[in-house]
Order: sequence, then C-alpha cells, then structure tokens
Amino acid sequence: MPTPETFAARVLEWFDQHGRKDLPWQRDTTPYRVWVSEIMLQQTQVKTVIPYFERFMAALPQVQALAEAPEDKVLHLWAGLGYYARARNLHRSAQRVAHELDGQFPTTLAGLCDLPGIGRSTAGAILSIALGQRASILDGNVKRVLARYHRVEGWPGRSAVHQSLWDIAEQYTPAERCADYSQAMMDLGATLCTRSAPACEDCPVRRDCEARLYGDQTQYPGKKPKKSLPVKTTCFLIARNRSGDVWLEKRPGRGIWGGLWCFPEIDQPDDHTTRTLGLWGLAAENIETGEPFRHTFSHYHLDITPVFIELGKDPDAVMEATGQLWYNLQRPPQVGLAAPVAELLSKLGSINRPLTSDAE
Repeated sequence: MPTPETFAARVLEWFDQHGRKDLPWQRDTTPYRVWVSEIMLQQTQVKTVIPYFERFMAALPQVQALAEAPEDKVLHLWAGLGYYARARNLHRSAQRVAHELDGQFPTTLAGLCDLPGIGRSTAGAILSIALGQRASILDGNVKRVLARYHRVEGWPGRSAVHQSLWDIAEQYTPAERCADYSQAMMDLGATLCTRSAPACEDCPVRRDCEARLYGDQTQYPGKKPKKSLPVKTTCFLIARNRSGDVWLEKRPGRGIWGGLWCFPEIDQPDDHTTRTLGLWGLAAENIETGEPFRHTFSHYHLDITPVFIELGKDPDAVMEATGQLWYNLQRPPQVGLAAPVAELLSKLGSINRPLTSDAE
C-alpha cells in the first residue's frame, strides 16, 4: 500500500490531465460561491446543478443579496432541486453571515459548522477550495473511492463506518494543493469510480485498490439496509376562480415542502364543501376527482388525489393574507412550489377550459 503522499500525488497527477477545471463555481472562486455549489451538489449531480447555480448566482451574486432576499425568491430559485431544507438553511446562514459576521465567512472548521446546514464535509470544501487551507472532504463520491480503495465494510451511514472513512480522508489529504486535491477526489468518484461499471483501468490508484484486486468493487460502499416505505394519502383541493386563478397556501417552515406553496389538503374528496365554505363562504361547482398519483419522499410514499373545483362566482373579497394567494397561471408569481404542485399548475396553464380530471 503506497504512502498517503504517494496516493495524493497520483490523484493530483490524474487531475492535472483529466480533472474538471471549468465548472461554474470554479470561476471567480469565493467562499460564497463554493458554499452554494456544495449545498446544491448534495445528493444532486453536477449536470443538474449547473443551470440552477448559474441562475442563482445571476439573481443573488453575493451573500448580502441572499440574506436580504425574500424566502419565496430563494425557494423559487431552488424549485426542482428538492430537499428544500437545504435552501432554507442556506438563507438562514446567509443572514447570519451578513448580519452577525459583517459579511465574512468563518475561516475555521468549527466556525463554518456552526452555520445552519453546513456539515464537516461542506466546511472542508469551503476551507480547501475557497481558502486554500488543508481540510478534508467526504462527500458521496469521496466515500465511494475510499471505501473501495480500502474495502471498508458497512454502510457509511453507520457512525463507526463513517468515522473510519473520515480517518482515511484526513490521512490522505495533502498539505499542498488542497483545493486541487479536493476537486480531484470528487471528480474521481463522479467520472471514474462510479456506482456501477467503474472505469478502473483509467483510475490513477487502481494498482492498490483492494476492491479491484478482489473484483468486488460494486459491493462498496455498503448499501443502506432496505426498509419498506409506508404509504400515506391526501387530497389536493385545486380551486379556480372565475378569472382562472388557482388558490395556493404557503406551508409551515417545518415538515414536508416547508415554506413552499401548495394546494390546500383535505382528507377525502367529499371534504371539499367544508373547506370551500370555510375559505370563501361559497360552494364549489364543476367538481371533478382526478386519478390518484404517487409522490415519493425518502421516508414514505404519498398518494395524492387531485380534486378539481370551480367557484360559481368570485368571493366578495379577495381574502388573500400572508401565506395565501390566487396564483395567476398566465403571469405566475415567483414563489417556491412543491414539485407535484408545479407539475399540476403547468398542466393547468396549458389548457384553456374549465378544470377537469383530464388536467391531471
């Protein structure tokens, strides 16, 4: 087994020839840009993140701009990336940096990890890539490389396995060229040491990779123990007024779709009468129940039944308040939408007739 210095040298030599050096966040490198990119890249592929990152930076180029932006704007820019707690934590951290730290990011691991949503690996990326400090990272790609290289048994979600991988990562991180090394390790996992069909013959550390020597690369890292996901049900009440606008409500900051705009939920399709009378003092017309569809979260399935209704007349008062709005399909406001809500609204906006189950 080569020394840590030899391992790092081989990885850096490969990076110099084959690494990615022109990703958007590698230009004009700042702690802010690296931080936003690292949060976006959590559980999301580079090719998906690139357009989101570029739109985000165009709209909110500095931490002060993010801190001062309304939450709805932040969530709107994030819509489609999922895991919306990331965006809410990003917003909260920006406010801390802008208002409590004079716009300057902490320059220590502990200081960065004290900010909402920043863990040890994200902090390490900011320190190494943006600030040139010796700091280790351990994102999903790096875990895969190191788990295979040393045939580290077990699922990395278990604390003992996770700590073992951190120990290896710390040992191999070089004192020089830490920014290039961090990027190289991420690139190695993303482009060669992939989950399936890894390109081992092109890997710079293949000669000593224990999983390759045993021929069981895809067994590492260990898989998360499978559990059957429970199924929950709900109904979306999709109400449209005579102008064709659709009623939305902002969800609480915590829980699923926290801070995003959604249709009101009811337990059963027949519950629409109580809800519409409570909201507007009106009964519904042209009631149609659509086909149920499934939206899957990491911890359960949600079966959603859309209930389409029209109001026979517009409410006497607009009755919009904080957390409520009539969503104009032709001139949509910039608000964050839950994924199934965005999909349904898109379908509704493409038709010019009363709401029916065909719109689902």
